[in-house]
Amino acid sequence: MKSVPRLNSIHWRRVTRWLAGGTGALALALLTGCSTVKFYSQAAAGQAQILLDSRPIPKVLLEPGVSERARKKLTLVQECRQFAKDKLQLPADWEYKRYTDLHRRYVVWVVYAAPEFSVEGKTWWYPMVGKLEYRGFFSEAAAKEEAARLKAEGWDVFMGGTEAYSTLGWFHDPVLNTFLYRSDSELVELIFHELTHVKLFLPGDTDFNEAFATANAEAGARQWLLYKGDTNGLIRYNKLLAREREMIRLLLATREELKELYAETSLPLAEMRRKKAAIIEGMRQEYVGIRQRWGENVRRDKSFSRPWTNARFNTVSTYFDLLPGFEGLLAESHGDLTAFYASVASMRSMTQAERRAILKEAARKAGERALDRASRPKNHDSMRRIE
Repeated sequence: MKSVPRLNSIHWRRVTRWLAGGTGALALALLTGCSTVKFYSQAAAGQAQILLDSRPIPKVLLEPGVSERARKKLTLVQECRQFAKDKLQLPADWEYKRYTDLHRRYVVWVVYAAPEFSVEGKTWWYPMVGKLEYRGFFSEAAAKEEAARLKAEGWDVFMGGTEAYSTLGWFHDPVLNTFLYRSDSELVELIFHELTHVKLFLPGDTDFNEAFATANAEAGARQWLLYKGDTNGLIRYNKLLAREREMIRLLLATREELKELYAETSLPLAEMRRKKAAIIEGMRQEYVGIRQRWGENVRRDKSFSRPWTNARFNTVSTYFDLLPGFEGLLAESHGDLTAFYASVASMRSMTQAERRAILKEAARKAGERALDRASRPKNHDSMRRIE
């Protein structure tokens, strides 16, 4: 199975990054969470290849066979690494100083699973990192085998390729050729996302970790574009995020519809399946309307037409369910990253329920502030500042 392709000019590929498996702190799970010798062997070999084949980026930049595009992307990584350290307080001293060309499109293929009539994802437990909602493989064939096994057991399954993951500082992660397919703003965001995992990672809470890294990386990417004076790039990036959020709202709303349907436990299985299919088809039709409003060619969006399962919806919720809460905490800090990181770190010893209560309240307050700003009369000076 081929994973998510590069798509059209509005960067729907960015949204499908999450649908394909996204990014995450996989390596410890791969290396320590091994229930079988076979799984351990492929994980150890894959991570070893990445580390042993890596070369210092300054040397790579001097090699005559390196493409101009790769040179520009690797130079960009080195620049944003320094920015991450100096301006974002991220641990960039030893990360992304080397480069590995894997000669393939994805570094890891990730398998997600969920029951046929539940949006609660299957989890796997791993030493040192706790429960994670995915299983990662360095071989596409091995991932397909695991996906087929889970399907045979009756699970809803989704499998996709991912371009990056973090080892949480246990190894010095190199830049991979799989990073370089991204636009400049997406590449910068990716580096900030993975460095945020190194900064803080709570074992056993996938949704918390990914939403935190997403909020921090997006805010960091905006700061980077401002720092570079790239006004047009910032406008494009904000437009990209706005369109992404519109798609994410559709996907999360559909997941909620399915959740409500699955709560109707008295329905016969055939009727449950019919209604499930109808909800997903309704989502597809609404998606077509959104894309036509944007003036985009929906026939090119092959990723969206792939089968939708509960497991696939969960790849979106992992990154975005808690995101408004972290954005609220970031706004409350008024740009003080020390305060923001401290507020996130203070939740380390809490239960998941306690963390979610804090994030829900932060999202509520942020929503109130947004409504208050929207209700204020706009004057000439404020409009000029916005422009």
